[in-house]
Amino acid sequence: MTEAVLAADDHALLKTQLSSALRRQKLSAFLLVAPLLIFVTATFIYPIAGMLERSTYSPEFALEMPRTAAALAPWDGTDVPGDEVFEALALDFKDSKTRQATGRLANLVNVELPGARGLIMKIGRGVDRLQPPYREALVALDNDWSKPEIWQALYGLSKAYTSRFYIAALDLKINRQGEITTQPEDKRIFLPLFLRTFWIGALVTLCCLLFGFPVAYWLSVLPMRYANLLMILVLLPFWTSLLVRTTAWIVLLQNQGVINSLLVWTGAISDSNRLSLIFNSVGTIIAMTHILLPFMILPLYSVMKTVPFSYMRAARSLGANQYTAFIRVYLPQTKPGVAAGCLLVFILSLGYYITPALVGGESGTLISNMIAYQVQKSLNWGLAAALSSLLLVGVLLLYWAYNRLAKVDGFKLG
Repeated sequence: MTEAVLAADDHALLKTQLSSALRRQKLSAFLLVAPLLIFVTATFIYPIAGMLERSTYSPEFALEMPRTAAALAPWDGTDVPGDEVFEALALDFKDSKTRQATGRLANLVNVELPGARGLIMKIGRGVDRLQPPYREALVALDNDWSKPEIWQALYGLSKAYTSRFYIAALDLKINRQGEITTQPEDKRIFLPLFLRTFWIGALVTLCCLLFGFPVAYWLSVLPMRYANLLMILVLLPFWTSLLVRTTAWIVLLQNQGVINSLLVWTGAISDSNRLSLIFNSVGTIIAMTHILLPFMILPLYSVMKTVPFSYMRAARSLGANQYTAFIRVYLPQTKPGVAAGCLLVFILSLGYYITPALVGGESGTLISNMIAYQVQKSLNWGLAAALSSLLLVGVLLLYWAYNRLAKVDGFKLG
């Protein structure tokens, strides 16, 4: 009985010591990766969370015009609001002029309703002369205050949490009845850009695969001393500025550039029929394919190098010809490299904006260029955040579908 009790005590002590050792091991592992976790959180997770919040949270108007925001809260949005809203607007504008915030308000309203900046600046200049009744005074100052469009814009701005940025990013609008409807076809901007971005990204990925697969295969079968030398040539573009490489393509592809001049010199085309290769989607695809090609070659080469060439010889010895041995024996073993290269190139191509901005022109502009415009020029950060969020969701959905459909063994990012 005593021996059984001692054995039980020893077992419990050993279990406690093992648990303590395991906790120390986990703590040591966590401390080792803690700097990386902090870095990823600060540079990746936190900015994405801020972007998602910015796409739905816009309290600027409510903070600058608190009376107007409160008075517009019960409004149904279908007709011109009541006199109390006009009075709240006039009082808020008097306070904003004291704070010298009229310019900020004008920019804010102009983003929601293009062309409304002049209307806001006009009331800012004449607000000191406004006297009750404020409805008649504002309409006398500018007749646009008797139209529901400006009030609908102010009503949308008065909400701190709003979906208006996503509504605009999806080429939708809110009509006078408060219903969400599609924009007219001639006013749709963002959905065509999304479709063009994904289409060009897919074409660039396909071109990189077609050009990169033979190069990676050649590097994998060459002797190591020659393969290392040629690998330097593959990596050489990384040592050159992206801006320099893109500018070089402008010189090559323009109407009087090297490629057109060479085709005219060889007689392939006439001087009056020079090819349009720049400032369109063709130039974007060519330049992005050249820039992203190393990102396809490197994953392919890393996988092809591990495929024993003896498999091909064994297939040939069993009666298969060179084509059959390549298709049925060698090619399936390169699927992880193809999947990784295609995914890497496609995701990188969706975020490019320098190259399309320089060589794309109107038909080669991508959604990333529009996001940059909203941040740098239009200063509509909420819309830029909504566009970025939609692009992020689209990439994640495509990756999920690609991961389910490709079914590549050993290919997981999560």
